[in-house]
Amino acid sequence: MNGAMEEALALAREASAVGEVPVGAVVLGPDGRVLARSGNRVELCHDASAHAELVAMREAAAVLRTPRLVDCTVVVTLEPCPMCAAAMVHFRVKTVVFGAYDGKGGGVEHGPRVFEQPGCLHRPEVVGGVCEREAGELLRTFFRERR
Repeated sequence: MNGAMEEALALAREASAVGEVPVGAVVLGPDGRVLARSGNRVELCHDASAHAELVAMREAAAVLRTPRLVDCTVVVTLEPCPMCAAAMVHFRVKTVVFGAYDGKGGGVEHGPRVFEQPGCLHRPEVVGGVCEREAGELLRTFFRERR
């Protein structure tokens, strides 16, 4: 799993280099192979929904030719926001692994805690804090340079 997080961190650095918030995501198939990868593309695509994990999940679903990512793992550098967490529910992702916690905009361990809601249709396994320090530092540096 750390190899996938290292790849997600590299994607986050690439996103930052082109002015995107530094978030990267990798989707692993049931066999552990990489199905899709992406950095944030919000500015590039002029699309507020083009978060790294959402783009990667869409691409993985296209590779698998199914709208469900059953037995797949999403590895992302930042705690998913409520929008991405809700999408993970609908994609039926098995496991979500994330780096930095997001006390302001997170939707898994913070905010609405999407997977804990009574009406949640699917509850993925969650592993947070993987490479947390490095992922958090990428974000802090990015925002510090813009202030």
